[in-house]
Amino acid sequence: MKKIIVLICTVLLVACQRNEPITNPDPVDDEFLFYAGILNEYVLTNEIFQDLVNNTGNAILIAEGALTGKTNNSKSTPTITVEPFDFETFPKTITVNYGSGTLCEDGIIRSGVIVIESTGWFWEQGSKQTISFNNYFHDIFKVEGKQVIENFGQNQNGFIEFRVIVEDGLVEFDNGISITFNEDSIRTWIAGYGTSSNIWDDEYLLDTYQFGVSSNGTNYLLVFDEPLHYVLAPRAIKSGIVNLQIGSVSNIEINYSNGTYTILGITKSWN
Repeated sequence: MKKIIVLICTVLLVACQRNEPITNPDPVDDEFLFYAGILNEYVLTNEIFQDLVNNTGNAILIAEGALTGKTNNSKSTPTITVEPFDFETFPKTITVNYGSGTLCEDGIIRSGVIVIESTGWFWEQGSKQTISFNNYFHDIFKVEGKQVIENFGQNQNGFIEFRVIVEDGLVEFDNGISITFNEDSIRTWIAGYGTSSNIWDDEYLLDTYQFGVSSNGTNYLLVFDEPLHYVLAPRAIKSGIVNLQIGSVSNIEINYSNGTYTILGITKSWN
């Protein structure tokens, strides 16, 4: 287990603009390290699936731009195909091919293929995007499962809400170690809607129910005591509080508002 913790912490340390607990500089016992390892696995897995929503939205915007003559291609853009290739006909199949490796705008190297079955454009109320994967990698991590994004339209405050469901999510290391992830969440789009063709100035709140199984077979379950406030560029979590139960141990907390995490009553800072 300690080898797994070191690997995950190294990955989190070198990643771009991530606000996660990454080190344990003080002497701690094996029980603390056990739960810290699972906590870091969850942080990594959640980040991968949240990034997928961002990049799916971006791919659909690029596809829409290609059909309206407002293209936005760059070296950071994967190859995107749309079938049928017209603006009005739905459902559509949008294929996002990162090839053997594409350095994306958020600093992540992705490879493989994402397939989006779309019932309408991303910004349209009631539209639904169903995402599946074909040998898809986020950096060194292989990703599997199904993700569904549905546009609920504006809430009472005038912000657009999306429901995001992840079923049978799986993140696998190159050594065969895997982490499972399931989610039912509401993402509220709170900033950046004035530039709908550019997702990278967006901000949103995430309120969710998530569960899964860590690499060592331990179940985890969590709710958000305060929604997470995500900023896409530079990618960061500005605030929010996550409350986890790992196995039979509860009150494990990640507090993005003050930069601390708490395990077994021990609070540490990653700032």
